[in-house]
Amino acid sequence: MAPATATPTHGPNGAFDRGFDAGGLTWDAWRRHAERAPEAEAIVHLSADQSPRRWRWGPLMEAASSAARWLAERGVRQGEVCALIVRHHPDFYPLYLGVSALGALPAVLAYPNARLHPEKFREGLRGMARRSGLDHVLTERDLAPLVEPLVVGEGSSIRDVLFPMDPDAGTFAAAGPLAHHPPAAGDDPCLLQHSSGTTGLQKPVVLSHRAVLDQVRRYGEAIGLGPDDRIVSWLPLYHDMGLIAAFYLPLVHGVPLVQLSPLEWVASPSLLTAALSAEGGTLCWLPNFAYAFMAERVRDEDLAGVRLDAVRLLVNCSEPVRAESHERFASRFAPWGLRRSALGACYAMAETTFAVTQTPPGQEATQLLVDRAELAQGRVRVVEGDGPGARRCVSSGTLVSGSQLRVQDDAGQPLPAGRVGELVIASTALFDGYRNYPEKTAEVLAGGWFRSGDQGFLHQGACYVVGRTKDLIIVAGNNVFPEDVEDAVARVPGVLPGRVVAFGVEDERLGTEALCVVAEASTSTDPERRALRIAIMQAGLAIDITIARVYLVEPRWLIKSSSGKPARSTNRARALEGVAFR
Repeated sequence: MAPATATPTHGPNGAFDRGFDAGGLTWDAWRRHAERAPEAEAIVHLSADQSPRRWRWGPLMEAASSAARWLAERGVRQGEVCALIVRHHPDFYPLYLGVSALGALPAVLAYPNARLHPEKFREGLRGMARRSGLDHVLTERDLAPLVEPLVVGEGSSIRDVLFPMDPDAGTFAAAGPLAHHPPAAGDDPCLLQHSSGTTGLQKPVVLSHRAVLDQVRRYGEAIGLGPDDRIVSWLPLYHDMGLIAAFYLPLVHGVPLVQLSPLEWVASPSLLTAALSAEGGTLCWLPNFAYAFMAERVRDEDLAGVRLDAVRLLVNCSEPVRAESHERFASRFAPWGLRRSALGACYAMAETTFAVTQTPPGQEATQLLVDRAELAQGRVRVVEGDGPGARRCVSSGTLVSGSQLRVQDDAGQPLPAGRVGELVIASTALFDGYRNYPEKTAEVLAGGWFRSGDQGFLHQGACYVVGRTKDLIIVAGNNVFPEDVEDAVARVPGVLPGRVVAFGVEDERLGTEALCVVAEASTSTDPERRALRIAIMQAGLAIDITIARVYLVEPRWLIKSSSGKPARSTNRARALEGVAFR
């Protein structure tokens, strides 16, 4: 049988030409916008308690040039890494662009939240400094006690901590000529981003100007990006979806970007629908959990005067796409003008700059009913009925031009269509390797192909992602995808939607793994909890899966990764240690 491969279906006719040189530099693309249309809107910074700050191209690039001069006076040089640890702030954008103007590498890191112990944050930053080779930290004065000790810490590469956001620093004085990028080639480093993982273990990905510009050009074609588009996003910029799709893509093409605070969105998810309506947003990217989250949390009174008719594409990305999440979102917001055809999806990762596949614009992401037991054993058998033995898989679309994708087995041999295996990718926007991490690079990159660690299959040229290889649970010789268990348990009354994690624990007595579930519960009394445990186990049996242990925990107990994915290993360790479960 022939191996399963995918072929691009997105052509070059859907995009518009903004005249940037795909072999040039990102700074030159931004500078061209400022010179050609200085009064055109570039970025709209929205905050819940302040008036919008509307950056136009001329003032934005003038402020970025001032920031570049300020940084250069303090010793930042071409090729050095500048870690940006800044909360949602209107001056973040010229600061980031100013780092780029010097030929330095900007690296956005997560700002510590209230739930993270200060020493845990410092430990993570110390780990990234040693692995990634951070040279400068650009942050706010409030973080000085946490960050400054790292400058003198043993083994740290951090040379200094700078506070460009101080009001009296004069960092962004919009005066003087636009900066000129120092001599560089398209293959020179452009930025540093960290592939998803737990704090301190994230893998440093360096991307060239060529990779970034090639990706945003080809991805713009795939989504039919045009001059009338307007991108609205709350995504954090330390994640590739926020950084590339909702920052570099609009800024390189000259499409306006409307940026919200991730923390404010979590507290009030209706901010996104309000912004899409008020700003005429047409494009938005969301991780899968956000669909169910918004369907549940946004109230009718929050939608007064809101219209979503202008939204032409909502892209589900960063974790396996779940049909129920799309269904709940579509049903919830259809009365306000949301079209089902806007519900697209893509498959993306930091190592490929961003997108590998994408749903064509104007088409709802394709769904496929397959036999659940057969899928767990690596075979795809399409079924008719949507019963308990079926799994509804949602496609992540077809290939973006410049990308190749195949499915392979554990031995690295290609698999035919209709078989589940590891997804491996080749791309014109593929990274060259992890910075200062040759052993990890060798594990995942060989012969121009990247091993994603994701399990999936190809069907009629479309890609379907079903889970992570490392998360697969083997119970009595049968493969179990934790996503299947989590979906079933999340539907049990008393379990908070989307707040479930399934994992395996080795049972030496039985010689196999035992399937365990951690679920956030709304119940409080002992009888209610006993009944809920029984209901959860019955939900597993309904899909022919035996759940051995159930841990019920308080709301907000589960930890998710920076991209919103369930941090299964972290939650597994906490549950097994008996951390505050009931």
